[in-house]
Amino acid sequence: MHCPFCGHTETKVIDSRLAGEGRQIRRRRECLACAERFTTFESAELLLPVVVKSDRSREPFDENKLRAGMQKALEKRPVSRETIDDAVARICHKLRSLGEREIASRAVGEMVMEELRHLDEVAYVRFASVYRSFQDVEAFRTEIDQLRRHPRRREPSQDQLPLLPGGDANGGRK
Repeated sequence: MHCPFCGHTETKVIDSRLAGEGRQIRRRRECLACAERFTTFESAELLLPVVVKSDRSREPFDENKLRAGMQKALEKRPVSRETIDDAVARICHKLRSLGEREIASRAVGEMVMEELRHLDEVAYVRFASVYRSFQDVEAFRTEIDQLRRHPRRREPSQDQLPLLPGGDANGGRK
């Protein structure tokens, strides 16, 4: 490890601790030449698959793009940033667990839809309308009917508003 202050190639570790919920090691280092101290973080390099788009072009998986898309769907909805980060982490974990070098963008989109379905029904329908290119109100109605037939695995936020008038946050289910 090169010293960021003087560029010397020899440093010594003076303290190591777990960081990032055990996913990283935080190391306190000291330069043997200038005695300056600095912190480094070590984490496993786990590669995510390359995304194969519908036009067959390929691009590296971009976690920030995934997060931005989910945030857009969840805009002005009662879902915390931490909850979104957890959902993004679950999707990334699923992608790593597949062990594939490539994955179709449709498969990633379906993972996003599954997470959104459990987080917020309105965000789910928003995302689905763009992702599945809804052309009319009937497509929305069909998606909402399907949403009502499949119960959520997590309890909705107490702050979540009903998707349709007269329903509760569970879409009328108890």
